[in-house]
Parts: sequence; C-alpha cells; structure tokens
Amino acid sequence: MNLVRPTTPLGRAVVPVAGGILLIAAIFGATWGVAAWISRGGAESTERLAPSTVSIGSVVNVAEEIDEDGPLLFPDLHTTVGDRTLVLDHTGTDVTEGWRVYWAFPADRDSSCLVEQLKGTDRFTDCDGREIGVDELEVPTTACPIVESRETISVGLRLEVCQQYTTR
Repeated sequence: MNLVRPTTPLGRAVVPVAGGILLIAAIFGATWGVAAWISRGGAESTERLAPSTVSIGSVVNVAEEIDEDGPLLFPDLHTTVGDRTLVLDHTGTDVTEGWRVYWAFPADRDSSCLVEQLKGTDRFTDCDGREIGVDELEVPTTACPIVESRETISVGLRLEVCQQYTTR
C-alpha cells in the first residue's frame, strides 16, 4: 500500500510542518489533561511543595548558636520574594521559651528594605544604612516559632499553623 504523497513543492513543505504542529499540540493537550485530572480542579498546595513549617533543629543547639553569633537569618523560605526572609531570635536561659520570629526588614519600612546582620551580633543595618536592633524588625502575623516536645524548634509559615500552636 502506497502512502499519498504531496506532489507540489508547497505541499511537500507544508504537510510535514502541519503534522509536527498537530503532534506537539496533541502532546501539550495530553499533558494538560493529565495535570488537570491529577489536581482535579483544586489549587491547594501540598506540604511537599509548600511546607507549613520549617524545622530548624534542637532547641539547645540553636539557642547556643544564637547566644554566640546572634539571631539566625533564613532567606527566601520556599518563596520567590525576599519579604519571606525571617530572623529567628532567642532570649532568656530557658531554651523552651523566649523564641521570637521577625521579618528581615525594619518595622518602620516595607519589605523592600531588607536588613543585613552585623556579624556575631543582634544588630542589623537596613537599606538606609541605619543600625537597628533585632527588636526593631517587623513582627510577622503569619509566622511563629514552634517548640515541639521541648526538644526541637520549628518556624510556622502559615497563619493557621501559628493559631493552632498559640491556642494549645
């Protein structure tokens, strides 16, 4: 059985290109269909893609590190914008209490004014060159420190997680 082949130069040029376009469109459509079926119309994120907490480590070890070198900065926690850079601080002698979380920008500025830590201290410089203390940073409403089982420290990254731990 012989296949029908275009006889004109225009036909010989257009038919393979059109066939390739149709094949790519079919692959795209199949991929989109599988993705739509997997998500089933929902747009909720999963813990794997966007975790609601970030585990930092042992309360004893992290508190000692903060005591020696100052607060810890956690830049861009699973986001594409810098306003999710967090600062974790600890005060006091009880490693299960005194944890605080801040955004890494001054309370009197917006998130475009990120701070840089002065090495080994709890002091920062902001975008205007001002030196500020850790307690002058913005306090987040959607992030919080979480001490679990009096052994590990995590940072909650969603309001509902923070509300869950503050109502305990």
